[in-house]
Amino acid sequence: MGNITNREPYQQAYYPPAPTKFTRFMRTCLIWQFYRFIAINYKMLKLIAKSHH
Repeated sequence: MGNITNREPYQQAYYPPAPTKFTRFMRTCLIWQFYRFIAINYKMLKLIAKSHH
């Protein structure tokens, strides 16, 4: 096996980056979530309509 680096627990590189304030806002904003819900559903409907000729 090869040499595995940065696998020691509790090192700084072990933890994932914390989300920014903007990222946390976008995750909790109901208006943004509703918009994304509509956009994703619209994309799915287009895809399904294409597959049914």
